[in-house]
Amino acid sequence: MRSEHLLIGELSTRTGVSRRLLRYYEQQGLLEPKRQTNGYREYCERAPAVVGHIRNLLAAGLPTTMIVRLIDCVHGDPERPVLSGCPGMVDGLAAEQARVAEEIERLRQSQQALGVLLAAAAHGPR
Repeated sequence: MRSEHLLIGELSTRTGVSRRLLRYYEQQGLLEPKRQTNGYREYCERAPAVVGHIRNLLAAGLPTTMIVRLIDCVHGDPERPVLSGCPGMVDGLAAEQARVAEEIERLRQSQQALGVLLAAAAHGPR
């Protein structure tokens, strides 16, 4: 039995991710399609799940440079991912979580400063 291979249009349809974005994922090293003799990209049967994992990792705020190191550690259905222990994975995720927490605090401070400015503008001379 021959394993299933997908062309970029089929992968795009299955995942809802544009062809352009799939090519970007390839440029970033997140997807590695084979090339047919005619130059068409040929994706393996796991590619839809890999794209789902990429989307989830991006939604978690991870940069593609980190995702490229983690993508081989993520398995299973994208709705219920299973992470296998890869060297540095926990430390990398913890560092990214700390970075996000710092950014949230910076945004909270910006929100407060904007609130002060809005209050001053609302009560100032007209």
